[in-house]
Amino acid sequence: MKPRIVYIHGNGASHWSFAWAAWLKVELEKQGYPTFFETMPDSVTARKQFWFPFLEDYIKAGGGDVLVGWSSGAIAAMRYAETHKIKGSVLIGPSSSDLGDELEKQSGYFDTPWQWQKIKDNQQKIALVYSDDDPFIPQEQFKIVEKELQPDEVLKFSGRKHFIEEKTFPELLEYIIRTYS
Repeated sequence: MKPRIVYIHGNGASHWSFAWAAWLKVELEKQGYPTFFETMPDSVTARKQFWFPFLEDYIKAGGGDVLVGWSSGAIAAMRYAETHKIKGSVLIGPSSSDLGDELEKQSGYFDTPWQWQKIKDNQQKIALVYSDDDPFIPQEQFKIVEKELQPDEVLKFSGRKHFIEEKTFPELLEYIIRTYS
C-alpha cells in the first residue's frame, strides 16, 4: 500500500498550492498515492502551537505518512518527527536556525535544542532537498541538517534557488515514486 503524502508548506503562504505544489498533488494522485495538501492554519507565521494540533488532530499524521515539508514546513516536519512516528520525510530547503528572521523566531520551532537522533529513529527514510543558490537559507544550514540527520538521499540542485519559481518538480516526484512505491 502506498503511503499518504502529507504536504506542509512554508510560512508566509496564503494558499498551499504555491509554485510546484499543485502539480505535485495531481501527479501523485495519478500514481495512486493518497495525499493531503491543504493550507495550514496560521499560514503566515507558521506557529508550532497551531500547526502541531492540526497535524495531530486534523491530519492525523502518523506511521503511514510521508511528510513533504518545504522551508518552514520542513522545519515543522523535523520537529514533528521528534515526537511522532512517520514513514518518512522529504525536507526541502530546511534550516536548523531561525536565521534571525522574525517570523521564524515567532514560530516556536527554535525554542528548544534539536533532538536529531529522535528525528532519525521515528522514521524509515529521510531525504534532504536543496539548491546551491538558495537566497533564504545559507548553505551551511543544509550541511548541518545533512550532518545531523544523515539522510538516506540528498537531492542537491544547482540554480534552483528556493524552488519558488518552479511550476513542476519532476525530480521530487521521481524520488517519491522510487522510494515509496
